Amino acid sequence: MTPMNMALGKKAGGGKAGDPSRRLAEIAGRLPQEQQRTLLQFAEFLLAQVPEGEAAPLPEPKEIPRPEQESVIKAMRRLSETYHMLERGPLLNETSALMGQHVMQGRPAAEVIDELEVIFARHYEKVRSSS
Repeated sequence: MTPMNMALGKKAGGGKAGDPSRRLAEIAGRLPQEQQRTLLQFAEFLLAQVPEGEAAPLPEPKEIPRPEQESVIKAMRRLSETYHMLERGPLLNETSALMGQHVMQGRPAAEVIDELEVIFARHYEKVRSSS
């Protein structure tokens, strides 16, 4: 992997750009503890250089149409790509509960997907309104 591809979170051979925060966490996890502290100090230095109130604008969701026949798993992938800017942690509790209802209780996929779309949109609006 070239340094430029590493910075962009791309895999050698032309892979698509990954989530920068995920890539940063992956790199940090592979570093010795002393270098992790250095990386954190550098990140804090960079953050201090950003003027107050000048956070990067929240990206708009990607327009990915919902297929007529879609599994819950594929819907999760589609919504994760649509709302790529959202952190997965806050969504996990609600989305996993819906997945459980579908798998364990036989709740219809279309109903679960409808609710998943509402959850992702609600989380996006919450992040957008707080930024």
